Amino acid sequence: MTDQHPSAQTEDELRKRKIRSFVRREGRLTKGQEKALAEQWPVMGIEYQARLLDLDASFGRSAPRVLEIGFGMGASLVEMAKAAPEQDFIGIEVHTPGVGACLMAAAEAGLGNLRVMCHDAVEVFEQMLPEQSLDRVQLFFPDPWHKKRHHKRRIVQPAFVEMVRSKLKIGGEFHMATDWENYAEHMLEVMKAAPGYANAAPTGDYMPRPDYRPLTKFEQRGHRLGHGVWDLIFSRTA
Repeated sequence: MTDQHPSAQTEDELRKRKIRSFVRREGRLTKGQEKALAEQWPVMGIEYQARLLDLDASFGRSAPRVLEIGFGMGASLVEMAKAAPEQDFIGIEVHTPGVGACLMAAAEAGLGNLRVMCHDAVEVFEQMLPEQSLDRVQLFFPDPWHKKRHHKRRIVQPAFVEMVRSKLKIGGEFHMATDWENYAEHMLEVMKAAPGYANAAPTGDYMPRPDYRPLTKFEQRGHRLGHGVWDLIFSRTA
């Protein structure tokens, strides 16, 4: 049998390759992040498996569940989990140093209500999350793909928000935030057209930042420079 050269792959085969929501970025780990991954992953990490996850077994209890997609270095996620011990938090991030940093901060805070995953969020949603299992899904400052020709790469698209809806409980919320006005407008347009959602904003567009979402250093700097941030909250109605 001869090896097939990559260039011999058919267009059809390439087209069938799964489009991912993020590309895994390894990056360089600090000693602290490396240590946290080694020591805390067995406690707080959830490995990807193509089967439904038992969330009650993962946390050892039944509680309201909040899931964040793309938590960066995890500072605000840890802060939220610390402020709401009665809730369980799940974070998904593909950047390994970010996962290490989050685990390090969570261990320092002594958190028992946080679990993390290092995998593509779309596959986790498709394969691991039970229907109507989440009280809130958070997507804060996703990659805006600001060039017009890249807008199709934005994670907030009709198929994605329908997938999120299926995992939310009735009355559960999908909370998005962005500092790109054009992306905020795109999010609003997609969400208004999505079935089974209602905008929580009385004005029908954006919400003030809720108290539970920490103000990041990045945001504080942006505020000083006069940059805007847009929060959108839509609840599942059906």
